[in-house]
Amino acid sequence: MAAEDAFAYALSSNQAWAGYKGHQNPDFFPKLASGQSPAILWLGCSDSRCPETTILGLQPGDVFVHRNIANIISPTDINTSAVIEYAVNHIKVKHVVLCGHSSCGGAAASLSDGRLGGVLDTWLTPLKALRQANYEELAAISDDKARAVRIAELNVEAGVKVLMANAVIQDAIAERGLQVHGTLFDIGSGRIHDMGLGTNKGLHAGSVTNGDGDVVRGKYATLVFRTDGAGMQAH
Repeated sequence: MAAEDAFAYALSSNQAWAGYKGHQNPDFFPKLASGQSPAILWLGCSDSRCPETTILGLQPGDVFVHRNIANIISPTDINTSAVIEYAVNHIKVKHVVLCGHSSCGGAAASLSDGRLGGVLDTWLTPLKALRQANYEELAAISDDKARAVRIAELNVEAGVKVLMANAVIQDAIAERGLQVHGTLFDIGSGRIHDMGLGTNKGLHAGSVTNGDGDVVRGKYATLVFRTDGAGMQAH
């Protein structure tokens, strides 16, 4: 499909989607227009295969979003910091979710000795540093895909540490129990794995069972955050 055809198709698809949603629920768009109160701040990768609202089974208005190449969380990045401050202090989200993923181009690039050129090499410097800091572990992994997944995991771990050191997040954890999660999305299966990081450090997700927990209900699934991890139930 030519580039101009792809754009025309996207516009046409939007018209069809808007018509369908409006017919399905006449109050859907007026309610969206009245304001937002998402429970989740999602910090993810710009990769086109990781659309947060879709893979969470949620709807527009359910997730506040910031994405960049390789979901890198830098304490000096004013863009990320502004999103975090607005979401935590003003929207009052209950959960901050940092999500890496398999088959990440940024992760693969950080494992290469070559250069991409331009600002990309500068942006990926934190990943390059992680490679050097964990050189022996990564070098021992013979499979290229598995090695890329491992550095993606290390990147999430490093990002969660930055989030936990953020003053805005620290205050919200202390004052109202904000939760911070580190996760990895497996593109090959469509599943999100809770890595047991952040405020749930050392705990990993299992199946969703009965008990107290924060619930985010979507049209096709319910996402449940618990003290022992997170899980999803299909409707």
